[in-house]
Formats: sequence, C-alpha cells, structure tokens
Amino acid sequence: RAMPIARSTGRIPDAAWTSGIRELTEPWKGALGCLGVAVFFAMTIGIISWQALEQPPEEWMLRGRAGGMLWDRRRGALLLRALPTGHPVVAIAVGGVPASEPPPPRDRCWQDGTEFCYVWEEEAELRISLEPPPAPGTECYAVRWTPLRPDVMLKDCFSMANISWYGGASLRAQRWPFNSAESPAQPFVSGDFGKNPAGYGPVLERYFLGSTGVTVMVAPDVPLVLSLESHRHFCLGGAGGPLHYVLCTSLDVTAAHRHVGTRLSGPTRVLPDTALLGTPVWRYDGPVGSAAKIKRGLRSLARRLKRHRMQEGVLALGEHGTATLVAANHLATERRKRHGTPQAWDPPLVPPLQLSIALSPYTSIAAPLFLRSLRDGQAGHWLSLQPRFGGCSIPLLTTWKGQLCARLNVTNEVALSWFLARARHLWQALGARYLVFEGAEGNAFLEQAVSPPTELAGDRYTEMLAAALVTLGNATIISAGARTSHLPLFVQMSLLRSDWSHAGLKGLIPSVLHYSLLGYNFFIPDAVGGSLAGDTPGDPELYVRWLQIVTFLPVMAFGTPPWLCCDPWVLNLTRQCIQRHRDFVVPLIIKYSEEWLSSGYPIFRPAWWLSPMDPTAFTIEDEFLIGDEVLVAPITEKGQTWRDIYLPGEGCRWLDTNSARVFDGGTILRNYSVSLEEVPVFVK
Repeated sequence: RAMPIARSTGRIPDAAWTSGIRELTEPWKGALGCLGVAVFFAMTIGIISWQALEQPPEEWMLRGRAGGMLWDRRRGALLLRALPTGHPVVAIAVGGVPASEPPPPRDRCWQDGTEFCYVWEEEAELRISLEPPPAPGTECYAVRWTPLRPDVMLKDCFSMANISWYGGASLRAQRWPFNSAESPAQPFVSGDFGKNPAGYGPVLERYFLGSTGVTVMVAPDVPLVLSLESHRHFCLGGAGGPLHYVLCTSLDVTAAHRHVGTRLSGPTRVLPDTALLGTPVWRYDGPVGSAAKIKRGLRSLARRLKRHRMQEGVLALGEHGTATLVAANHLATERRKRHGTPQAWDPPLVPPLQLSIALSPYTSIAAPLFLRSLRDGQAGHWLSLQPRFGGCSIPLLTTWKGQLCARLNVTNEVALSWFLARARHLWQALGARYLVFEGAEGNAFLEQAVSPPTELAGDRYTEMLAAALVTLGNATIISAGARTSHLPLFVQMSLLRSDWSHAGLKGLIPSVLHYSLLGYNFFIPDAVGGSLAGDTPGDPELYVRWLQIVTFLPVMAFGTPPWLCCDPWVLNLTRQCIQRHRDFVVPLIIKYSEEWLSSGYPIFRPAWWLSPMDPTAFTIEDEFLIGDEVLVAPITEKGQTWRDIYLPGEGCRWLDTNSARVFDGGTILRNYSVSLEEVPVFVK
C-alpha cells in the first residue's frame, strides 16, 4: 500500500538550517580570503605601476634660469639640463651612496629656491646651490658632498656619451679630447713621466671643459683622485674626504671657456721674457766630464752653428753639465783666493750665442752639499719626516735621475733664500742668459705613500717654488705648472718619444692645445725629432714633420742638429723654418699675448674655438689656430702626402699660403696634397 505524500507546513527544521549555514559558510570564507589577497596584490601592482609609469624617472632638484639639476632615478645620477630646450648638458653617475635611494621631491634645506640638500642616512650629505654667474649667459651650481663616515669614498663620474672633454691633467700619450685616454684612479698631482709613465704629467689644473658648454672646477683644498675610463667617463673622488666642485653651463664650448676657464690664471697676468720666442734653443749633448771638455764641446757646437749660418740662439746645458761647471767654478774661486789664478769659466766664450743652465731642488745624499747641511744642523733645509713622539726629523729620501736624493724644503724660508741666492750666484758666475729649473713637479710625500703636511698638500710645492723663482726675473724656465699660469715663467714641455705615436709626434699638437687651454701659452716643446728612444730613431721624415710643427710654436728647440741626422736639403729647410718662425710666427704670438694679458684667451686654439657648435670640430687633434687668424694643419702620419683639412668658422674665408687659393670656413678640404717639404697654413 502506497504511503501518502507529506504536505509542507512552511517550517524548516532546526537541524536542517544549522547544517545548511555551516555548509554555506566554509566556502564563502575561503572565497572572501582569496578576494582580499587578490585586492591587496592588485593594489601592490598598481602602486608599483604608478611609480614606474606615472612618476617621472627624473626629479627636479634645483632649477635656475638657464638650466637645472635633476635626479635620475633609474641610473642614480645627477643631470644638468639646459632650459628651455631641456637638452642634456652632462650626466654625473653618483658613487659612494646607495644609488637606488632617490632624493625626495622636497629637500631638507629648501629656503629660497637657491639651495637643495639631501642626506643618505649614515652615508653622505649632498648640497647643491646656485652660485653667482661669472658672466651673463653662464649659470653655475656648487656641488658639495660630505661623507658621514670615514669609510665612505665619494666618487662622481662624468659621462663621455655625446660629449668631448678637455683640460685636467697632461698625459704620457696626450689626446684631444681626452675621451680615449685610460688612467687608473690616482691622486690628481703633477708628476714626472720618467718616474711614473702611467701617472699624470707636469702641467694640470682642476678644470674640465665639455663640448656641450659645461665646465667643472674642483675646489683647490680638496684632496682629489682622478680616473679615466676610455669613452665611458672620468671620475672625481674625494680621497676619503669631502668632494666640492662647481658646474657651469654656457651657450657653447667657446663661451664656457671664455667665461670660466680664463679665470684659471687670475686677474693679473705677466709675460715672461719674450726675447726667447725668436731664439732657437740648441741642446748641448757633448761630453760633460770636466769643465775643459764642456768648454771645447760648446765651442765646437758654436763653430758648427756659425758655419751653417745658424749662429744666433741659446746653447742649453743640462743639469749634469751645469753641476760640473759649478764644481769647477767653486774650486777655481778657492784657488783664486789663494794664488790669484784665472777663473775656470769664461762667460763670453760663445758669442753671439747665449747660455742656459739647469738646476733642480734635488741633491744627492752623497753630495758634499747635503752632508755639510746635516753636519751644520740644517736638516730642515730638506723635506723631512716628522717623528710622532719627539726626536729629530729625518730627511725624506726620493729618487731623481737614478740617484737617491733629498728635496729642498720650500716651506723653510731660510732654505729657500739660500737656494735662490745660490741660483743667482751661479747665473752670474757662469754668464748664463736663462735659468732652467727641473724637477718642480710631483709630491715627494705621496710618492712614498706618506701623507704630506697641510702646507704641501697636492701641488703646493710646485706653486710655492714657482712663486719663489719669479723673484729671479722673467728669464726663468720651469718644468711644471699648477695654478701658476699667471706667472712670468716659460714651461719646459715633457720629453716625447722619437716616433709617430701619441707618446711622440702625434701627441705634440694635443699637448700644445692642452697647455694653452690651461693658460700655459709660453712653453718650450721637446727637441725636434723627440728626445726619448722610439720605434724609428734617426727617421728623416719624422724630423721634417716635427720641424714643421715646431716652427709655429713659441720656441724652436733642437737636440740632434740637422746636419747630423738628415740630408743637406733638411739643413736648408731648417734655416727657412727658423726664419719663418722669427718673421711670421713670433709677431703673431706677441700680438695674441696682449690679448691673453687682457682676456686670458689661449694663444694656441682648437678648431672648435671658431666653430663651437660643429661636432666635427670637437675631435680634431691634428690642427691648431694661432689666435683667430692662422690655421696650421701639418702631417702627423708616416709616409702620408695628403690629408683632410677642416676649415673652421662658418662665414669666414681662408687663404691657402701654399697655393694662394681661398676657401670657405665651415668646410672640409678632402685629400689636400702635401709634399714632404710643405706644411698647410691658412690665413683668415
């Protein structure tokens, strides 16, 4: 029998309701949890996306009228951009602090819009401030880094991407620009390539010029370390202390140097003895074993010069030969006091040729001069190590020309006065016209890995010695330059290899441009043909091409005479070059030296001086201008009898002195023919 169907009463049993709620609650709890996680994940992704997409990668830090400083979040770098165009002027990668930690939009020292500062906790403090402009159209920013821990090594690296750099330090194989140079991090101090070929050379300034119109001037009191990484960047380091420099931006590279770089030499500049400009220098390389041998050697050289109709000039005696004459003169003076014998050296031996002698601030530890100073209690005359716990100071020993030596203490007034008095006496006793001081470069303490005293930090030795030598007159020649370009001194250039490399002939024009850019316009280049053994000793072609360049420089210097190295036609060419130098080049240098006195503009100028907006001009290292009116474009490749010549200055016209043809500026002459006897010279 079938059971009847039960009818619903509308009431849900309690047991059924409880179990249903339990069955529904468990899945919804999981769903709600998943939904919360999904929302959180979506928010995180959104925030990251907003930071990546919505936030700009570059953050303004300080804005001026002509440009501004920004922070690049992606690279951890400072950027200098020009306004209103926004084009990049320079990028500076920041080292020594966490690059991933960006400065905030609002800095911690904002006051009136002229300063920005930020602190990386326990790392370093950065301050950027607008500085008074040196000239209209130029804007400057002071960048000051201060480490907050002794182990923080600050380093700012200036990019070489799309920018050519000039200035800084002289290099063994000089380049122009120095983008292709390579150098490990080392103290930014002048040096002797003979001691350290990989170091920096004898002429340097804390000034760097970029082709985008940017300049970098590092504070003189900052212990500085410089490294060069070819075609990537150059880096300035604070050597464990603060790093302070000033960035300036101008309309173009020429304006930048006119407004900023010309201040290197200060407001007061003085010319050296310009009589040396028209006087060839003949280096004496004969026997120096005795005063009698030197006499005979100098007389012989003078007779040969007269025979070859080159009787005017200066005979340059090296330090060894000078020391021989000094010793002979001292002995003769003593004998003359006792017996009335004639003097050992007769000054008017080689008229009309003049004599230059060479001294240095070094003395051998075996020399009677040094031993006598120790015996007389004058150890303070030499640079010394000071003991920590009392006791006597110990002379700091270094090497000079292969000998163990002590170096004059230029901070000791008594020692410096004695040295200058000795130089004056020798100058007069030997009848010299010019006095050459070698060994002025370098920091003897840093060479021995010893911290120098504050008064001799960096290149202050060179500065103090140069300032003292000025008291001897303007016929003085020195081997180094650092913040001394305003002084009336000639600077002797570094020795070059006798080959076609950048350590030889190819490096001559880049060195000329480097020296002149830094204010050292009155220099004596290395002897024609080079002084250091190279790959092609006695190469007549190298000698001729070298001679052609030196003809257009301040002083023509010779080591090997032309009658010893080359065919008779080279001797005749040498006479012609000496005459051209005296009649054509020297008046030009005198003319533009007056401009240097008044404005500080370099006398020897790169192609970009007249074409500051043309990228082609930025990398030309085998041409140079004398002032604004003469362009010299010699051959620097072995065996080459043609070259391309860039004529700067759009709107200018250039007269070829070889062919009398006229060409437009801002153009390139392709495959210009140049015989071995010719050098391309153009007059604007």
